[in-house]
Amino acid sequence: MSNKVLINLATGLEDSERVTVAFLVAGAALQKGRPVAMFLTKEAVRLAQPGHAAAVACDGCPPLARLFEQYADGGGELLVCPICVEARKLDPEGFVPNARVAGATPMLEWLGDEPATVFSY
Repeated sequence: MSNKVLINLATGLEDSERVTVAFLVAGAALQKGRPVAMFLTKEAVRLAQPGHAAAVACDGCPPLARLFEQYADGGGELLVCPICVEARKLDPEGFVPNARVAGATPMLEWLGDEPATVFSY
C-alpha cells in the first residue's frame, strides 16, 4: 500500500481558513514521513507565486506563510494546473521552487498505481 498523500486544493486566499487546513494536513503527513503533493487548481494556483501565501485565517490560526515554508522545507510538492495558470495569465517561470506546472496526467503519474490518501479542499 502506498503511503502517498495528495491534497486537491481548489481554493485560494478567498477562503484562507480552508487553505490553512490544507497546509496543516499536508504538514502533518510530511511529519509522518509520507510523500505529499498538493494539486493546485482554480484560484489556488496563485499560491505558487512567491509571497502570495501570506494570510492569518483566524484568531489562533498559524500564519499561512509559516505553514507554506514548512511544507516546502519538508519536501512537499505543488503541482499547478496548467489550464488554471493560463486562464490567469501567470508566469510559471516565477513560481516558488517546489512548484511545477502539472496537469491531471502528471498528477496521476505522481500518485502511481498503489492506493493513496486523497484530501480535497
